[in-house]
Amino acid sequence: MWLNITILSLVTLQRVVELYIAHRNTKRLLARGGIEMGSNHYPFIVALHTLWLVGLWYLVIFQAPAVSMPWIFAYLVLEAARGWVIAALGSRWTTRIIVVPGETLVGEGPYKYFRHPNYMVVAGEIFILPMAFGLWWYAVIFGVLNLAVLWWRIRAEDEALRPLREEPQSDEPPSP
Repeated sequence: MWLNITILSLVTLQRVVELYIAHRNTKRLLARGGIEMGSNHYPFIVALHTLWLVGLWYLVIFQAPAVSMPWIFAYLVLEAARGWVIAALGSRWTTRIIVVPGETLVGEGPYKYFRHPNYMVVAGEIFILPMAFGLWWYAVIFGVLNLAVLWWRIRAEDEALRPLREEPQSDEPPSP
């Protein structure tokens, strides 16, 4: 039981620290003229992630499932990927969609290879951590719910970032 509580305590602490960083970065981005886009889905993301973590605490405390070390290792690999994502975005990393006019898209780190690496990591986390406790049904339920919210989120983010992905238009006429 001590291992279960230690794991969930570390995950909870990580989430709290990330929320602090995201809030700080959001304030800075907005101060630089950033505009929040697609915020209508944000309360659903917060509710889903909160319910997921609170539910894990409940199940782990009252069922005391055994911990699967291979799944914990997979989760740790995902956390390394999360660190890579946060490092690549730097002060732009936040839990919201903030677009600062005039800035370009990040094209380094995992963003060099994937369009939405952060959401790939989140989808993996939502599924893999419950699997580490043998809660396959919990992993499937929250995995599916998370994919539905991410589908909504990615559409909003792609729409917000579309102007940054389009090729700049030249005022010069095409050469003959």
